[in-house]
Amino acid sequence: MRWNLGELVARYNVPGAQVAVLAGGEIRDQAAGLLSLRTRVAATTDSVFKVGSITKIWTATLLQQLVGEGLLELDRPVRDYLPGFRLSDPAATATLTARHLLTHTGGIDGNHFTDTGRNDDAIERFVATLAEVDQLLPPDTVFSYSNSGYVVLGRLVEVLRGKPFHDVLRERLVTPLGLHTAATDTYEAILQRAATGHVQTGTAVVPAKDWAVSYYSAPSGSHFAISARELLEFVRLHLTDPALAALREPQVASVPDFGGGVVGWGLGWMLYPDGVVGHTGVSKGQKAFLRVVPAAGVAVVVLTNSTGGAPLAYEIFDTALRDLAGIETPPLPTPPADPAGIDAGRMCGTYRSTLYDITLSSEGGRAFLTYHPRTGLAGARDRVEVVRRTDSSIITVEPTSDGHQVWSLVGSDENGRARFLHDGAAAYRID
Repeated sequence: MRWNLGELVARYNVPGAQVAVLAGGEIRDQAAGLLSLRTRVAATTDSVFKVGSITKIWTATLLQQLVGEGLLELDRPVRDYLPGFRLSDPAATATLTARHLLTHTGGIDGNHFTDTGRNDDAIERFVATLAEVDQLLPPDTVFSYSNSGYVVLGRLVEVLRGKPFHDVLRERLVTPLGLHTAATDTYEAILQRAATGHVQTGTAVVPAKDWAVSYYSAPSGSHFAISARELLEFVRLHLTDPALAALREPQVASVPDFGGGVVGWGLGWMLYPDGVVGHTGVSKGQKAFLRVVPAAGVAVVVLTNSTGGAPLAYEIFDTALRDLAGIETPPLPTPPADPAGIDAGRMCGTYRSTLYDITLSSEGGRAFLTYHPRTGLAGARDRVEVVRRTDSSIITVEPTSDGHQVWSLVGSDENGRARFLHDGAAAYRID
């Protein structure tokens, strides 16, 4: 490994990290830093970090196993498998499929937050609440990242296997793969050497106050934790099992630019240029990054216990993927040196997401995003200055600890105005 992980942890102010690389059939791993700035326990290669939405690939794998056994058809309506399943839109209830959910094209509110407890019925109870949630769009209309959609997939797993999601995850993947560090919930994680998330507060990095949210979101990525080495044992399964190759096939040919380099979507997998696949995960102050080059048999995972882990991960990807697969990793996005002015007629307006109405305005030659909370769950957010990045995207002027944020302006209404402000999830125009 042509980097010093200890130096990178210090340079990027990340408390702790793990890196693992699969190449030539062998896995090499290393760890550096601390699991928590509060406890000062050292990060080791057998420590567990939360992998956030990388869990979605595990959920997709459980679905593909069901398909292989003839228990599930991806293009059959979900309600055929879930008695009583209902969305607020009857037409969406009738047509929503597992394929829509796997590819984030189901139109379900992406970040619906309802605490349904920590018991084994949490996922079932959460899915029932979707009957009262606004349907963003009809299924198969626009790509819009949906954590809620993956909870529905988790419920499919529970019903078709007749067991709680975490039990199926362990029985169908963790145990057969011989994974010793994998923790499917908080009760298992506490028995491991577990990392604590950290957040940026001003110039300080401090431990997060929570380790996980309510258990309902486990299928989308709230609880699962594992070491970097054992995460690559799971990836090895995907590179050697022909039945799982279908999950990497393109399903959504292109997605709006939201700054992560993703150009398309498979069944659970993010698709990047040059045949690279992977996923990114965010969970309560932890960030995880996975990139795989199936044609070369190469995979790299970076696990960090910081919201600011992206610059560290991208530096490692840049070195590892170039050396092992001859692939250049696009850098994190930055504002153009001399940006063109905002196209006010097309771009400016107010867009509605789950938690906020977001106004893009142009004032005296400068542009700003202003957040108006819609519910008590939406915290106050500062107004941010943005500039035009491309003809259809904007980017923040000032970086956070994790870099600059990008939004795309997608579609056109009858007046030529953008229909959506898109940062992976679509916020629709209301004014």
